[in-house]
Amino acid sequence: MPIYEYQCQACGNEHEALQKMSAEPLVECPVCAKPELKKKISVAGFRLKGNGWYETDFKGGSKKKETDPAKTESNKSKKPTEHSCSSSCSH
Repeated sequence: MPIYEYQCQACGNEHEALQKMSAEPLVECPVCAKPELKKKISVAGFRLKGNGWYETDFKGGSKKKETDPAKTESNKSKKPTEHSCSSSCSH
């Protein structure tokens, strides 16, 4: 549930309320009891950025990521690189 910020237009009191998104906005001030509360517009406390969060956060279906066959084949044909350590190296 989101937290909404309210400010009373009569007394200036500001407070937060944890409410469902479908709930009606509050109108009565808890300090002066006048019906002068107005919902403030504020920034969310988190930001979703990057790509792929939909794929990793929601489970559903058996959708697998597609791979590029050309990349897979080129990785198989690569030879391991030679290691140039001294004779005491464990490789």
